[in-house]
Amino acid sequence: MYSFEVSFPVRYYETDQMGVVHHSNYIRYFECARNAMMDSWGYPISQCEEDGITIPVVGVECRYKHPARMGDTLSVIARIEKLPLAKLVIHQEVYGRDGLLCAQGQVTLGFLNKETGRPVGCPGKLRDILSGLLAEGDR
Repeated sequence: MYSFEVSFPVRYYETDQMGVVHHSNYIRYFECARNAMMDSWGYPISQCEEDGITIPVVGVECRYKHPARMGDTLSVIARIEKLPLAKLVIHQEVYGRDGLLCAQGQVTLGFLNKETGRPVGCPGKLRDILSGLLAEGDR
């Protein structure tokens, strides 16, 4: 298993009049963590697209546990448990104040040929990166 964590503050525009994070923002938090994770590998989504592959979200699950609030610093974790073939499943969690679990879920990503829009397998560069990371995590 491979795990990545990123932190950032709750921003005012993400909250409602009571200072509580609107539920739709947790999906954005999941995306922020995924993008930061790929950037940390030196293979950002933009590079994948330059290589001719798009990575659409094909499914999202999110379970809400406790509200995050204005003033909280969130920790968002993205975990990959297995090497992708045609789809990449990323398990995600958002933690708020005092390490309280705010939301958890998973995002399933597909791989499409950018020119044809047809499904393809996981790109070789990404598969090689994940293979190494997952092997390190098993140690």
